[in-house]
Amino acid sequence: MTSDADQPAGKTTARRPEVRDPAFERLLAYLKEGRAFDFTGYKRTSLKRRVLHRMGDVELDSFDDYNDYLQVHPDEFTALFNTLLINVTSFFRDEETWSYLAEVALPVLLKTTADNPLRVWSAGCATGQEAYSLAMTLVEAIGPSEFRRRVKIYATDIDDEALAIARQGTYAEKDVRNLPEGFVNRYFEPTDGRYVFRKDLRRNVIFGRNDLVQDAPISRIDLLACRNALMYFNAETQTRIVSRLSFALKPQGILFLGKAEMLLNYTTIFEPLDLKRRFFCKASPEAVTDVVTSTALAALPQRSAIEDDVLVLRTEAFLTNPIAQLVVDAHERLALINDRASRLLSLTERDIGRPFQDLEVSYRPAELRSQLAIVRNTHTGVWLRDVEWHRSAHERLAVDIQLLPLVDARGAMLGTAIVFDDVSRFRQLQDQLEAANRQLETAYEELQSTNEELETTNEELQSTVEELETTNEELQSTNEELETMNAELQAMNDELQATNEQLRERTTEVTSLNRFTESILDSLGAGVIVIDRDLVVQVWNRQAQDMWGLREDEALGGHLLNLDIGLPSDGLEQLIRDVMSKEGTECASGEVTLQAVNRRGRSVRLRVTATPLISGSAEPTGALLLIEAL
Repeated sequence: MTSDADQPAGKTTARRPEVRDPAFERLLAYLKEGRAFDFTGYKRTSLKRRVLHRMGDVELDSFDDYNDYLQVHPDEFTALFNTLLINVTSFFRDEETWSYLAEVALPVLLKTTADNPLRVWSAGCATGQEAYSLAMTLVEAIGPSEFRRRVKIYATDIDDEALAIARQGTYAEKDVRNLPEGFVNRYFEPTDGRYVFRKDLRRNVIFGRNDLVQDAPISRIDLLACRNALMYFNAETQTRIVSRLSFALKPQGILFLGKAEMLLNYTTIFEPLDLKRRFFCKASPEAVTDVVTSTALAALPQRSAIEDDVLVLRTEAFLTNPIAQLVVDAHERLALINDRASRLLSLTERDIGRPFQDLEVSYRPAELRSQLAIVRNTHTGVWLRDVEWHRSAHERLAVDIQLLPLVDARGAMLGTAIVFDDVSRFRQLQDQLEAANRQLETAYEELQSTNEELETTNEELQSTVEELETTNEELQSTNEELETMNAELQAMNDELQATNEQLRERTTEVTSLNRFTESILDSLGAGVIVIDRDLVVQVWNRQAQDMWGLREDEALGGHLLNLDIGLPSDGLEQLIRDVMSKEGTECASGEVTLQAVNRRGRSVRLRVTATPLISGSAEPTGALLLIEAL
């Protein structure tokens, strides 16, 4: 809060109290104490909106919960500050104002500075575009060599990340797209698809951190650009910042503000050079003098010295004067009263001759006895202005009271004239005028606040648009990746379909071969059994099924010698072992005749021929048994 001394002279503005959320204020206090970022001077409406936007990103609903979240997640401070400090800027923003600077304001400033160094301050420079715009404007005005010799541009901001970008002086193609014709070639060097500000001119631009609310301002500035920064602060903080900007400027310096900032309440500090384009200069000090008007009442002459008609004329003029007057003689007794004083002060002719101090008028509406003594002792008049007089319970007057000394030609004190001038009507008009002025100033402030709020909202929307553009680019990139993956999946699907078709053909071939093999095996007049090296049944034809009464699904996968059939295992096992123990060229069939029992329980004589199964390896992989009844 600011004291009365901090308020601009001649301004008394009635501001409506702002209702503040205690939980939100606790959050701001934590940011100030824990992170040294003081946002208490910012406008609560826009500040709260930005915090709520960030809270929505982390899915929190209350300020106290977000306060706890910040204490647990220190990395969140960076995201929060980037949200609160809206770094929306561009080169030569508001082109008309920059044209006025180059064509009107700057030539006047260069003329006043002559050949002296030129100090420029870009306050709230964000990512540096405005500071470099000032540099390019000055180079166009005085040339590169004079710029390097004379100019120093101090660019400051509270956001360290924005300052880091500004110090690099590197910008994308979209940032320099709208520069005046030829500026990109003259002031930027293309590097890796980006544009870098000329190094020889960059040395004259000095970037640093400065908090307009807390830090000392840079002094002896000729041109100060503080554009769209004041609109984020409340009225009290704006007053402090404007005072600091006034301190920073030289007497002939120029202040360059944003289109939402008009300084209507600071006319005693800054005067507009061009209000439409927001250029200001420091106001000239005005001498204030009080003009005191004294009214003397001449003493009435001796009756013997003038004619009766003149005496009557003077007496009537005194009595009928519309301003209340009374005269106190040298002995402080009431000597004369006129008609207006009689009605206003409730005095009658019977009060003439009474001591003045015994009369109510001596102390009401104002204490006049001490003032009367001052007039008598100093022979100078006393003027009591705008005295408030509660004449009755329902009547209140405002009067000006003058006490004027009456002296003769030799300077001797004859008495004192007291004049009561009823200024109630003028006081009422003055109150109405002051009320109207306050309303007008309040309306101006509300209009200014609304304008700043709209500008803030516009910059927030611009920031949101940039975020949406970035998101759109990311979505476009993701879409392209998905399209690529879709094409790859389509190619894989085609390959799988081709493979599936080949498998279907192979399956058909295998099925055909299996049927062909089964038809061959079933066509043989003998039972056929195929086993592997572990004597596990692999093939069991229909004749074997008829011979032993065991179905194919019951026999397949079972050990031959463990099957419940009437085939004796002793001679059969030895035959199989002999056939499968031979290798290479020694592999030959074997034969044995056995007495067995078929599925009907009848004894049959069988001839069993065993043939080894030969694959790519020399060792047999199984055996084929051919069983024939004799």
